[in-house]
Amino acid sequence: MVKPTQLISFEKGKELNKNYNEKRGALVTERSGLEDANAFWFSIEELERYIAYVKENAVDKGYSVDGIRIYLGVYPETEEKNAGYTTVFLTPTGTINDEQGTRGGASLQGNALDITTIEPLNFGSMGNPPKLNYGG
Repeated sequence: MVKPTQLISFEKGKELNKNYNEKRGALVTERSGLEDANAFWFSIEELERYIAYVKENAVDKGYSVDGIRIYLGVYPETEEKNAGYTTVFLTPTGTINDEQGTRGGASLQGNALDITTIEPLNFGSMGNPPKLNYGG
């Protein structure tokens, strides 16, 4: 097993979550009137299935996958269960394959293209209550 290179310490995670809750979460709560979600959960199995799905479909659609981008979103007011709450969705990124190799905006600096012909993954669990404190 190769250890990931972008790991952070537990303490850094606590600091980042605390900063979000105090600097962004408080503004969202004040503006929306909702105690909004600040964490989302996806099972390992669901993430593995999604990655396998993305890899298989990318080949069929002429892409080389290089990553997953995570977007923030807000459910519309017409959404029955989650109206007005923050969500995240994951979308694959990569390059378009052609006869000369690959082309597109992919790079290790995060400039990869969203692959919009493969469905994003959504509907992770926000937890109950929606607001969590990392490590708490």
